[in-house]
Amino acid sequence: MTLHIPFDNSYAALPDSFYSRVEPEPVKDPSLIAINEPLARELGIDGLDDPMLAAIFAGNAVPDGASPLAQLYAGHQFGQYNPQLGDGRAVLLGETVGKDGIRRDIQLKGSGRTPYSRMGDGRAWLGPVLREYVVSEAMHALGVPTTRALAAVRTGERVVRERPLPGAVLTRVAQSHLRVGTFQVFAARGDIASLQTLFDYAVARHYPEATDPATFLDAVMRRQAALVAQWLSLGFIHGVMNTDNCSISGETIDYGPCAFMDSYHPATVFSSIDRFGRYGYAAQADIIVWNMAQLATALLSLMPDPEASVEAFTAKIHAMPEMIRAEWLSRFGKKIGIAQAVPEDATLITNLLALMEDSETDFTNTFRGLVDGTARDLFADPTGFDQWTETWTARIDGEDDPEGAMRAANPVLIPRNHRIEEMIQAAVNGDDSLFHRLNAAYAAPYEDAPDYEDLRRGPLPTEVVQATFCGT
Repeated sequence: MTLHIPFDNSYAALPDSFYSRVEPEPVKDPSLIAINEPLARELGIDGLDDPMLAAIFAGNAVPDGASPLAQLYAGHQFGQYNPQLGDGRAVLLGETVGKDGIRRDIQLKGSGRTPYSRMGDGRAWLGPVLREYVVSEAMHALGVPTTRALAAVRTGERVVRERPLPGAVLTRVAQSHLRVGTFQVFAARGDIASLQTLFDYAVARHYPEATDPATFLDAVMRRQAALVAQWLSLGFIHGVMNTDNCSISGETIDYGPCAFMDSYHPATVFSSIDRFGRYGYAAQADIIVWNMAQLATALLSLMPDPEASVEAFTAKIHAMPEMIRAEWLSRFGKKIGIAQAVPEDATLITNLLALMEDSETDFTNTFRGLVDGTARDLFADPTGFDQWTETWTARIDGEDDPEGAMRAANPVLIPRNHRIEEMIQAAVNGDDSLFHRLNAAYAAPYEDAPDYEDLRRGPLPTEVVQATFCGT
């Protein structure tokens, strides 16, 4: 049966200034690593037994109805504005409206050069492709808004990074690839007509309740506040929260040097290029406010009187930290069994985090240990934890189902850095079994899973991952 993707493209109907028409570059010898069949069915895709499947998801054959293009955007990268970025190694094939009624993009990542590639080769190597596949699907199973992975394909070619490495292509699915940087590029150019077109498109696609740029900003901020608070509650570190990696839809996007914390420390940084901790674990709450300030600046141009709107927009941005704190309190309250946390509960939560930091206990295992009674064993000197437990027990005594709240908020399994690295090294050597095992394990991260008990363990000293890399 021939593969059928029910394309229904809208972005390609926007003016040419929004993108460049480009087709993916064919590769030498495509071979399929994985196809996400449940996601394919959700998207209404048929014909997954097509012998051309690997060729299609490698970019060698463009499916009927696709309208390939590379999107234009700009962005602040580590605080420095780059006036033109764009999809330098990705091609948007088109969009589908899934069985759930949600419109989503289907994009090939690592599919060759585009007009925005600059000095890059437009390719991706196998490691980052598998990392994004595993971590994005794990994030989905954890309940985090995220892009998804539809397929991964080896190219049969080598790409040169620090050394020749096996090439691969990821097929990524997102509610859209509109970014803060998409708004920035037109605002910076003074192209108000295109900015208005983009705004109207984003409202129709993501926020139909928004009536003007001010209410649109409010809606985007709410989603971003909730998203970052959820990241923090899981110990997730995005690693490269540039404005071009900040999705308007409120999805986690661009899994480059991402990582999950093992031992809790709020200043944890993994990204090799984040030398000053701009995008470290705890800094994410501040940087999303900064990113939203850049969006607000771009949107001001659409207000009837931009100068008169500065004060109102500034007030919105200044109110965002409290919005994040409220989301953080709700998330972390549930992690200790409180269904509806109140401001006074913040002290109880932060006291536990301080004990965890002092003892360097594992973030995920400590919180899950509150459910199964193993948390105390993680503290070398449990005296402080015992004292905290007395206060905590008294606080949750009146809760209807504290254990249920904790089980739903505290995963058993997360994609740990050392397991991801182990999986990548095996795949480089031609063994995909660990890749498939991790995908199976992370599909139900909140359930006790004896078969995957080894994946709960934090890294041994020799397994600690000191830094992560963009690497695509």
